[in-house]
Amino acid sequence: MGYSPRVKICGLTRVEDAVAAERAGADAVGVVMCSDSPRSIGAGAARAVFSAVGPFTATVVATHTADPDELDRILALRPTAVQISYPHEMPEDAGARVIRVTGQGRPLPPGRTDAYIVDESCGTGRPFDPAFSRAFAELSSLPVILAGGLTPENVGAAIAAVRPYAVDVCSGVETAPGVKDHGLIERFIAAAKATPQ
Repeated sequence: MGYSPRVKICGLTRVEDAVAAERAGADAVGVVMCSDSPRSIGAGAARAVFSAVGPFTATVVATHTADPDELDRILALRPTAVQISYPHEMPEDAGARVIRVTGQGRPLPPGRTDAYIVDESCGTGRPFDPAFSRAFAELSSLPVILAGGLTPENVGAAIAAVRPYAVDVCSGVETAPGVKDHGLIERFIAAAKATPQ
């Protein structure tokens, strides 16, 4: 018997969107920090988003920073996990899981890794590559998270095709960068949870 994949709602900038995501059944909420993304927020706003959800909802910071000092400021927030595209060496006492970004044509990032996110999009909504994503998920010994162009309309088919550990959505549930549509969040999570692995 299969299980439903986990769902992360990412690129949150507002407390009310984090609350709506958790109420709709999100397993994780994510913020973007130290990035040129229009969704990038500071430590104070990130702390407010994370404080708005309960202890059983994971908190994730996604970042593209290459600056070790910025990474230290991110880790000071004590997120459940950090999603990084730069090959930082993470300290063993970081207190956060490490999700490393990968994609077609990229070598596997080095260093301690707890999961991979296959993301050609980086929040732009560019669709994932189904063949590559499925092959990567089948070969990986670590959990694989799928992102890129996911919406309430296509997430079920994407899960059926790739069979990821989790799905990650950002622009697919927005009305503007960083502003989430609560109805789209509910529909996305319901569609994902209705598709067993």
